[in-house]
Amino acid sequence: MNFRKILSLVAAFAAVATATAVVVVASSYGVYAVAERWLGPAGAAAVVAGVYALIAVVVAFLATRKAAPPKRAAGAPPADEAVVDRLISIAKERPIIALGAAAAATAAAVAVLVRNPALVTAVVSAFLAGNSSAKSGK
Repeated sequence: MNFRKILSLVAAFAAVATATAVVVVASSYGVYAVAERWLGPAGAAAVVAGVYALIAVVVAFLATRKAAPPKRAAGAPPADEAVVDRLISIAKERPIIALGAAAAATAAAVAVLVRNPALVTAVVSAFLAGNSSAKSGK
């Protein structure tokens, strides 16, 4: 994968994480507003906590269930896979865990970049240098 595709993938994961956070906050407010009418503030807060606890249990169940192994011919040895192919197959089998790992990797990368501005400059310079050499070569 080239650097541009990696950056696009990181941006997509960041967008999904941001959208998820917005959805959680907005739906929490909606559930709270509806439940407060009948249960009061404390009861509504308990309902919101219960709803998200139930969602967490369902997501945890879906993320940790075992996927069926791919079928291969009888007696055939397992094929040697590249690391990238293996990671892609794991991501296909357990997408929630892959999304969490990508979000954690994105957060770690952002933390490193925020603490070291010189690294940001080096990455941007390398990215721009790669673009200029690609254009001059054509």
